[in-house]
Parts: sequence; structure tokens; C-alpha cells
Amino acid sequence: MTILEITQILEELAPLHYAEDFDNTGILVGNPETEVSGVLVTLDTLETVIEEAIAHNCNLIVSFHPIIFGGLKKLTGSSYVERTVIKAIQNQIAIYSMHTALDNSPKGVNAKICEILGIQNPKILIPKKGTLKKLTTYVPKNDAEKVRKSLFAAGAGNIGKYSDCSFNTDGIGSYKANDGANPAKGQIGQIHYEEETQINVVFSAMNEPRIKMALLKHHPYEEVAYEIHTLDNTDLTIGMGMVGHLKNPMEEMQFLELIKKKMKASCIRHSELLGKRIQKVAVLGGSGAFAISAAKASGADVFITADVKYHQFYEAENRMIIADIGHYETEQFTKNLLVDYLTKKIPNFAIRLSESKTNPIKYL
Repeated sequence: MTILEITQILEELAPLHYAEDFDNTGILVGNPETEVSGVLVTLDTLETVIEEAIAHNCNLIVSFHPIIFGGLKKLTGSSYVERTVIKAIQNQIAIYSMHTALDNSPKGVNAKICEILGIQNPKILIPKKGTLKKLTTYVPKNDAEKVRKSLFAAGAGNIGKYSDCSFNTDGIGSYKANDGANPAKGQIGQIHYEEETQINVVFSAMNEPRIKMALLKHHPYEEVAYEIHTLDNTDLTIGMGMVGHLKNPMEEMQFLELIKKKMKASCIRHSELLGKRIQKVAVLGGSGAFAISAAKASGADVFITADVKYHQFYEAENRMIIADIGHYETEQFTKNLLVDYLTKKIPNFAIRLSESKTNPIKYL
């Protein structure tokens, strides 16, 4: 298999379109057409991880965090980032990063945390904006059904648990074919009036290329009139963080001890205990302080995340507990998730879980 084929499998789980604008995801180093000898899955790509890949004949590293985040203006080996990239290039090892694409995936980072902690029926905490678009096009009435079906087959018209959704309005379209045109209907130089159906369908933004291709392929007109708009509506299955319920309520200290054990946390920094039982739990892997307000609004009893600053703990406002368990600790099981996923998708391929310890924070 090539790098491209494997990354396409990964993007079924976490399409790169899910990634945040500030992020750097996808193939960071390497040629997509290269044949893959083995895959090493890691949370971070460091020099030690490159050495591990070399030792196990893996020429593709699938990394959660991107080693190249900002721009690289030089490669002199003066930083750990430059040295890692140089070593990867020298040894013809490709690096692919998923990061916030997997954060926003409904089966990604936060779903894994919920699985480990036994949080049931999790829902997205902060749905991602700009994930839904709407296509409006105008089709001769007799061709409308064929075009509609082609759009549905390409992924349009899915709303929640419903498929093949569209809104259609009949009317009269007009056009005049000028010199050089090849009209499907009407004559050169004459205004033509045609009974047309206006078709409206909603689709996931990541499917836009396929939707447009289907439209242009199956529409009978030489020049296709259509409009695509990004909707304010949100897909509630895509976004940051999750919130769900414990099967049985737990005492605060009992639940904090459970988090510490299950998430292998050396310590937990938390806000004031409130003396109430815990049942509704919000989680957001990595730096999640930006979601404190959303967690409160969800009615969560506790919000599990990382990298919370001193004054941000006050934002709990005695309405919930903020539990900071560490950045690495919230994301550490992500590589297990990816290994399990790839192993199921390509069971006879060399998929390896990195054994390198990449947590930069040590505890006394």
C-alpha cells in the first residue's frame, strides 16, 4: 500500500476538513506515492520516534501532534523540530499528522476518553461551525430525478438520521445560446424558455468536490447554473469535546480517584469540590480551557481537560468541578485508538504502537 492509500483510510475516521484552521494536518514529510513498509503510530514525533521507526522498518509515522506546526524557515538542526524533520528526510520516513481533525471526529480523542471512563451516550460539546453547505441548482423538469439521485449518491441530502432529503420548486428558466454554444435545448441566438425544477440539498462540506462532480456529470446543460452556500446550521456529530453520563452517580472524591486510575494521571489539579454527586461529565482532550463555558452550559458536574491556567479555575463558579489531569494524560490513548482502527481496516499490514515516551512533563 502507498502512503496515500493509508492516509485515505485514516481520513475516513477523521477527514482533514474537520481540522481547525490554525492547525497543520495531513502529510507533513514524504511522497504520497511511496510504498509503505510499516506504520508506527505515536502521539508525538521526536528524534527517538524516528529512531524507533528505523529500527522496526516503518517508513510511515502516523502522529497525533504535528511536528511542524508553524513555518520552518530553515533546516540547520538548531531545534528539536529541525533535527526530527532532517532525520526523517535522511531516512526516507514520512510523517502524517491528524491532530484537531481527530479532536473533532465523533470517534476520536474525546470518544476514547468517554470509553475509558465509562461515560455513556456522549454528545458533542461544541459543534464545529462551517461543516454544512447547501447546493441550489436548476434542472430541466424531465431530468430532475436523475440529477437528484446522482447528488444523493455523492453524499448530498443527509440530515441526521434521514437521507435523500431535498426541496424542489418548479418554475420557468430562460437563456439565450450565443455563437459557439452547444445548447442541450433551444436554438443559437434565440431566447429559450424551459420548465425547470429548482433542487436544494444540504451536504457535508467535506463532500463538496464529489457533489460538484456529480452535478456537472449528470446535468444536461452545457453551462450549469448552481449556487453553494455555507450554512450557520451545525452538524451535531462533529466538534470539540463530549458530554455524557455515568451509569451510576459517584461521590466527588471517588470519581476523581477513578479518573486518576483510569487515565494514569500522576496528579489532578481541580477547582473547589461542591459536595454533590457526579453523574454528568464533560471531557475535552488537550488544552480545553476555552470550553469551560460550554461545559457549564451543558450542566456537567465535572469537566475533564488540561492546561487550565490559575484564574481559569475560578470560572467553575461553584457550578461544576474543573479537573485538569494533564495534556499528555488526556490524549495518551489516542495512539491505541489509531492502532486498533488501522489493524481492523488493514489486518495483514505492519501496524506498530510506538513505545517511545514522549510526555515532556515529569512529576516529582
